[in-house]
Parts: sequence; C-alpha cells; structure tokens
Amino acid sequence: MSSTSPVFHWFLPTSGDSRHVVGGGHGSPLNGASADRPPTLGYLTQIARAAEQLGFVGALTPTGSQCEDAWLTTAMLSQQTEHLKFLVAFRPGFLSPTLGAQMAATYQRHTRGRLLLNVVTGGESQEQRAYGDFLDKEGRYARTGEFLHVVRGLWEGGTVTHDGEHVQVAGARLSQPPRPIPDVYFGGSSPAALHVAARYADTYLTWGEPPAQVAQKIERVRALAAAQGRTPRFGIRLHTLSRDTSRQAWAEAERLLEGFSPEAVAQAQRGLRRSESEGQQRMLALHGGVLPSALSSGRGGGTRTDLEIHPGLWAGIGLVRGGAGTALVGSHEEVADLIAQYRDVGIEEFVLSGYPHLEEAYWFGENVLPLVRRRTARAPADGGVLASPA
Repeated sequence: MSSTSPVFHWFLPTSGDSRHVVGGGHGSPLNGASADRPPTLGYLTQIARAAEQLGFVGALTPTGSQCEDAWLTTAMLSQQTEHLKFLVAFRPGFLSPTLGAQMAATYQRHTRGRLLLNVVTGGESQEQRAYGDFLDKEGRYARTGEFLHVVRGLWEGGTVTHDGEHVQVAGARLSQPPRPIPDVYFGGSSPAALHVAARYADTYLTWGEPPAQVAQKIERVRALAAAQGRTPRFGIRLHTLSRDTSRQAWAEAERLLEGFSPEAVAQAQRGLRRSESEGQQRMLALHGGVLPSALSSGRGGGTRTDLEIHPGLWAGIGLVRGGAGTALVGSHEEVADLIAQYRDVGIEEFVLSGYPHLEEAYWFGENVLPLVRRRTARAPADGGVLASPA
C-alpha cells in the first residue's frame, strides 16, 4: 500500500436527501417521495460545513435535470465554507469552451483556488436532447475532447484558435487565467471515454466495482495515458455505511433495502436498462436488477447473501439509483480494510456518500477517516512490513 495519504471527498445531495435511498438518474425517474429533506441552501450548508470540519478535501455536486445547478449552488456554498473544495460536475456541450474556461477562472479567484471540475459528457441521449444537444454518444465524447483541448490551452495562458468538427473558436484568450489551474476529473467506461480520459483527465473516476475489476480498468487507462506521456491519478465513487460493529452496519443496509418495493425496483431497472452508459450497464451487471427473494416475498433477510458482491461491497443501492450503486458496508475497521484493498490496486481518491448525507458524513469522518490516516502514517515508505514494537 502507498504511504501517501488517500484523498477523501463527500457528496452534496442537490436532488434531495433522506434516511432512505433517493433513487433516480441515468434514465430512471427520481423517486421524489423519498427525498424528504429538500436540497435547500441551509441544509446543503450543514453538509458542506460538516464535511469541512471532518477533514474531507472536497465535495462532489452532480449535474442533470434531477438536481439543482452545480455551478450556482457551489458558488453560494463556497461563501459558507473556508477551505472545502467543490468538485463541480458540468457538461461541456452546454456552453462554449471559452466561457467555461472563464467561469472556472472566476470561480478560482473568488474561492481562493477551491474549484475541481468533474467533466460529465452525458450518457443519456434523451436527457441531452432536452437541453438542446442532439449529438450521439460517440459525437459527445469527440466534442468533449475538443472542448478540453481549448480549455486547457486557455488556462495555460495561450491564445487558442481551434477549428474542429464540434468546437470552433478564433483567437480565444483569457485576460486572467486561473491560478491554480483546476484539476479535471473524468469518468466513463466506453473506449471513447477512456481515450478522452487518458489525454485530458488529472483524475480518472470509476464507479465502485470490486477491486479486481477496478484494477483492470486502471491498467487500461494507465496504458493509454502513458502513450500520451501522462500519468493520471485514479479515484472511485462509492457510498459508505460503517458502524461500530459489522452487525450494526448490515442491519442498517437491511433497513435501507426494506424501503424498496418490488414495483419501485422494477420501474427503476426498466429505466436503467435503457441507459447508453457502459458504466451504468456494468453497475447493473453486479446485482441482477431484482430484490433478494426473501425480501420480495416479505420475509426479510438476504441482504448479504444476494447483494454482497465482494466482502464488504454491497450492491443494494443500485437497485433504485442510477450511477454509483455500491456501498462499503461493515465495521469501521472492515471499511478501512476495503479502502486499503482499493488503494492496493491504484485508487488514490475516494468520492463518498451515504443516506442521509449529514449523519453518514459523521459516521465515516469521525470513525473511518482517522483510522485510515493512522494506518497510512504507520505504513513504511517502501511498502515493506512494519517492525513489531519493542
């Protein structure tokens, strides 16, 4: 394991929060009935301040028609926090690259360098068309590459002229480039996505597949990036559910699962199966898309037997939620152990969430974060075995 301390980010639930799983995303309709904590600025400020106090580096804010706008929301939250960074998700097809670069530069100045950018190409054509974007998936990735080419040139202080298939600018320049230049986070599992990530991403993000599958994806991106002379970092998007004992954590997972009706799962899965996102299809393959038989018959039980796809990795959330659908579940020590497994395959950053986001930030931040950092501080720099104390 690397002796470098991993980076942890939290999540801002800008489509609403609850003590139950809030579904929706990637073609699945938002389960508004379960979002019983509206995403008011006051509530999101509570979460952001908690994340900052607990030691998270940043907070991811999603993008899409189901949630509040990420740029506006985080700009407001930045004035309520001191050093928390904001991993702002945005879609490059919805604005010009020059304007996007300028917005990022302004954000950096007004927040004293607290912007991180999560570039979301958009996996669902139906949603993209609602915003006026009629490119197909391959076209969207090609456009993202051109967009990032222009943006990076502008951030570096150059004058950029680009006459591409999807992006055209002439003599573009920023009067004040951002300092520091924001890190670019990028996810996607299709070949087109991996090539864009290899060329432009500072951190490649993957959803929470088992460590062996994550290792395979990392190696693919690492090889593609090496061909470009680049060395990106790697991050993972997961939920977390840790408690003082393993029994308590799995009982909470069972409680969340009991909130899913067979009808709600079936409706969500119909939408998710239509998703064009290869990453979403990989998520669906982890759990089969149905409630455990014991739950669907009303008997209870079956959480671990049917949905624990790797020791401590639970796929239950993906039954009703698009995107990240797996959770780290167990005692604080067990969750820290699983984090170590991901670190061993190359993951350096963890973007986490949990229901509800305020309370789960404290469970993880007060119990798992210190444990991981103590272990990291004790790890030998050469990755060798620690000597026993005298």
